[in-house]
Amino acid sequence: MSSSKAPIPVDSGAGEELFALADAIAAVIGGSVAIEDLDTRVLAYSTIPDQRIDELRRQGILGRRVPDQPGQRAALQVHQYRRVLAATDVVRLPGLAEEELPRAAVAVRAGDLPLGTIWAIEDGTPLDAAGERALLDGARTAALHMLRRRSAAALELHAREQALRAGIDGTAPAKETAYRLGLTPSTPVTLLGFAPAGAGRGSAELLTRLGVGLGRHWAAVRPEAAVATGPGAVYTMVPSEDAASARRLAAQALAAGPLPRENPLRAAVSTLATGVAELPELRAEVDDVLRVTTGDVDAPVVAALADVHARVLLAHLSDELNRRPRLRRPDVTAMLEYDRAHDTHYATSVTAWLDAVGNVGEAARRLTVHQNTLKYRLRRARELFGLDLDDPDDRLSCWLQLRVSLEPGS
Repeated sequence: MSSSKAPIPVDSGAGEELFALADAIAAVIGGSVAIEDLDTRVLAYSTIPDQRIDELRRQGILGRRVPDQPGQRAALQVHQYRRVLAATDVVRLPGLAEEELPRAAVAVRAGDLPLGTIWAIEDGTPLDAAGERALLDGARTAALHMLRRRSAAALELHAREQALRAGIDGTAPAKETAYRLGLTPSTPVTLLGFAPAGAGRGSAELLTRLGVGLGRHWAAVRPEAAVATGPGAVYTMVPSEDAASARRLAAQALAAGPLPRENPLRAAVSTLATGVAELPELRAEVDDVLRVTTGDVDAPVVAALADVHARVLLAHLSDELNRRPRLRRPDVTAMLEYDRAHDTHYATSVTAWLDAVGNVGEAARRLTVHQNTLKYRLRRARELFGLDLDDPDDRLSCWLQLRVSLEPGS
């Protein structure tokens, strides 16, 4: 680690008012201050002489962006930003590495609209009440400056986001939504959904960054599109695009890289609707697709309902069985509970046999067991649980319950 006590030249292109604000906050706090936007770009930083900085701050100033942390510290860095953006007060944070200085941070917001963050290095003396007030007051002042610096186009994007959010939530009349989006109520529309795969799905900080990145992308390639960030995904409405074009646009948006590579994304493409009145149904369709693709590493990166229809149907069946457990077959439930209690494999064996359409040899191969072992398990399943699979409807209902019960995460 290296530190510096020399002032760093001001880049007036970032806005002298934000640099002055950073200096004013730093004068009260006693530690150097940096103001960032939602993409972790350093918009301004304090330049008071003799204020110490660490290597992370130095790299952020020189590169005008906070560098990504290596290895396991990357997840901790994301968690820190998530905490700051979710908090309404000052957040105290340790350094992510031994050589990094601790920090105090606060979110910059205009109402419910996140704009960025302010980070102050705590150099030796912990932040006192006056320092916390300076950070909070500075965040409010920074919001005014940052809003003023936002272009009319950015404000228009925000207005369109609000309109699309109301449209997909079904909280605004279709005519009003169409008017606010610059469409007629009968303009055909397609809804695209984007979400981080795996554990990243649903992260508020990730989705905020994804929404900002996708907003910038669509403004450049499809100005007529509208983008809205929801609790689990970022949605993009594009008018008058057929299925093939919508898929291509979704793939292009992913290739634009709105998130680091360690946060792989999935995209869902809805059917083409006859107007904005169908936006709530399109949103449900997109959510269904993302539900199954974000949890499966082998799922297609860009998918429509037709690509994952069976998985979506099984997911809804699982929901219904959870809501109404009396619909579960008692014999299948007993078999699953017996397996859990005795570490046996009756359920997976019956499922493999059903998957193989009654072909014992194929099912045994999939299970990597001898055919006689599988025959014994099937016979014992009948004896222990009264499992009768002679009727086609019984086989179907048994297979469906086993599939949703043995699905990872169920």
